[in-house]
Amino acid sequence: MSYLTAENKAKYFSDFGGKATNTGSIEAQVAILTEKINHISDHLNTHKKDFNTQRGLMQMVGKRKSSLAYLSKHNLTGYRELIEKLGLRK
Repeated sequence: MSYLTAENKAKYFSDFGGKATNTGSIEAQVAILTEKINHISDHLNTHKKDFNTQRGLMQMVGKRKSSLAYLSKHNLTGYRELIEKLGLRK
């Protein structure tokens, strides 16, 4: 995935996780998943019959949904800030 380089990942982890080495924070993981989902959605707009990628996209969306549910149960203010930053759930 050339669009998501190590520098880009470090930027996401520092922006959402607090520092670049905090790769386990749920906020940073959701931000990375959102970036991947947006990229794959653009790919699927061009290649409508790529069903394997479509299945992978659905799996990523499900993982992001469960991660956001976990975050909303444990840190509601962090959840609200994250969906505001990422532009989710309009």
